[in-house]
Amino acid sequence: MKHLTRISLNPKVMGGKPCIRGLRVMVGTIIGLLAAGHSTTEILNAYPHLEEQDIREALSYAAWRVEEIEIPLNIEDSKES
Repeated sequence: MKHLTRISLNPKVMGGKPCIRGLRVMVGTIIGLLAAGHSTTEILNAYPHLEEQDIREALSYAAWRVEEIEIPLNIEDSKES
């Protein structure tokens, strides 16, 4: 995974959700718009402060998160050890 320079996580901005460059535009918003069939051009027109690279990096971030493996912790099992 390449280093993502346009995705920021700050607990003081949008509750710590991943955003584009510290702006109040969440990665989830961009991915949702793309999933709904909006084009990159439409998104850039709706959010003129964004750049095409922001959208590409939002997609990269989403793809990376989907590939992450989450391992549930079984706290009760660890107490018995």
